[in-house]
Amino acid sequence: MGRIAALIISVIFQPLLMPTLVFGLILFGVPEASSVPTEFKLRIFYLIIISTLVIPMVTIIGLRLSGTVKSLHMAELKDRLIPFSVTSIYFLMTVYFMRQISELDPIMWQSLAVIAGVIVFLTIVTIFWKMSAHMTGVGGLLALVVVFSMNFPNFAALYPLLLSIILAGIVGSARLALNAHRPLEIYVGLSYGFVSCFLLFSWLWS
Repeated sequence: MGRIAALIISVIFQPLLMPTLVFGLILFGVPEASSVPTEFKLRIFYLIIISTLVIPMVTIIGLRLSGTVKSLHMAELKDRLIPFSVTSIYFLMTVYFMRQISELDPIMWQSLAVIAGVIVFLTIVTIFWKMSAHMTGVGGLLALVVVFSMNFPNFAALYPLLLSIILAGIVGSARLALNAHRPLEIYVGLSYGFVSCFLLFSWLWS
């Protein structure tokens, strides 16, 4: 894989995109996964996009422009802790905000709480070791597809499952091509994201 192609893939399928894909699947891919009324689904989706993708991304870019972070690619371990910590705070704040909306299906904030918990633990690990955040996110997305395939018979899981597996292969290859991670960091990130999200999402939709 060429370096430019690997860079494009890494930027497009960055970890911050994964919650948007997860909630896109929950809200629109499997309607029976939640009781959110159709007329409110887009509003909830926009909230997720703004709070888990746009705001953290703008903040990280600001950290880069201020010199707090040397590179947006965060190749060095020391560059990852502050952006990861800030992202964790944003996610936890969004969970708290969503939990206060009594009319909202609890599965919404509970799902985001799962993702936030995974990110918080990843942030703690980042103090000592550079586990792949990209692969953690992809592993979590793959886990949700598997959980939905097991719990919702009407969910046509074949293509989402194949796409998730292909995405995992492409993103993992891109991170290796950029020398952003060693193979073990890729495998552990994917395994951690999948196992943790599979267990927690299975509990939510049991």
